Amino acid sequence: MSAPHPTPPPLPLVLAGARGHGRRHLDNIRRLEGAGRARLAGVCDLTPLTDAELTGFASRPEQSADFAALLESTGARVAVVCTPLQTHAELATAAAARGVHLLLEKPPAASWAAHRRVQDAVRAAGTVCQIGFQTLGSHAVPAVRELISAGAIGRVRGISAAGAWVRDTAYWGRAPWAGRRRLGPVDVVDGVLTNPLAHAVSTALALADAERAEDVTGIETELLRANDIEADDTSCVRVTTTHGTDVVVAATLCAERAGEPYVLVHGESGRITFWYKEDRVLLQRAGHGPEEHVHGRTDLLENLLDHLADGTELLAPPARSGAFMRVLEAVRTAPEPRPLPPHAWRTAHDTPAPRRVVPGVDGLVAACADTLRLFSETGAEPWAAPAASAGTRTS
Repeated sequence: MSAPHPTPPPLPLVLAGARGHGRRHLDNIRRLEGAGRARLAGVCDLTPLTDAELTGFASRPEQSADFAALLESTGARVAVVCTPLQTHAELATAAAARGVHLLLEKPPAASWAAHRRVQDAVRAAGTVCQIGFQTLGSHAVPAVRELISAGAIGRVRGISAAGAWVRDTAYWGRAPWAGRRRLGPVDVVDGVLTNPLAHAVSTALALADAERAEDVTGIETELLRANDIEADDTSCVRVTTTHGTDVVVAATLCAERAGEPYVLVHGESGRITFWYKEDRVLLQRAGHGPEEHVHGRTDLLENLLDHLADGTELLAPPARSGAFMRVLEAVRTAPEPRPLPPHAWRTAHDTPAPRRVVPGVDGLVAACADTLRLFSETGAEPWAAPAASAGTRTS
């Protein structure tokens, strides 16, 4: 009888960006360390974590604001990067240059050129990179794809997504890059479609089987803003794919009421609704009652560790972000977002800080998803009609 394989030692890991959304990564690394899969060797943040924030870790990690030096001093094998999005490409290439594998938060870069630099660096180093589009770890994605391929709703007419979220002025003031298209010469592209509701875009493209850059033949954008920011906070996009399936995404951060974002698959004999944050799928089709299922989810960092241990296929490699990055590039190069007229929004005080609300935008976003139309094509809101002149198409 052969001897059992020894359990591999936990991989030393560095976390860059441990506050804000980074706290979720810190909690997840704590879980994986407890399971013997990883060891938090270093934390890169401008302000070191306190002992209280590091409770539950076996030992105190090394801390430094110098990411490259920290990778070298800790002997890290894996890095998790959850820093401001305009820094992603620089830190990713620094990790690759040191032979360190990577979980890179979304969006992977602030331009198409920077995304290509990350891919080239990872390829040249022979390392692997996972992009933090967590929805790609949802078991609902292959389940919905299987329903589509089995003809459960007939021929697919199109795929759409809708996101209506609430963000107050504190959200836009949380960091110098928040709500910016650029900082001096540096691209940021912190718009609703490219950062907070980027998952809606990525998930819709995944269900359309149009995730790679070469799957996209055209992009139309309509970018608007109610807030006093550079970037867009109320926008829609139509992506034309090589399969002939249009993908339409409408999103706002100025909703009257916050709602769960979702993706719709429109078929000739039914539809599939996927609430991607909840991994919940509703199938509605002719001749059948509604069927609802909640699916599991594979953690992307755990999937990366599995890949390094036994070759398990990566769920979110950079190539699966190619079409999303084409959308980001279209947003980046589009004309400046059009400010909504003052009569189109009001100030609400139902959040810790004041926020701007666009009356009717919740219904408009839903209408775009229901009809596969852009804002300017619905005729639902007078302020949306002039957006057609500000829309851009990229082929």
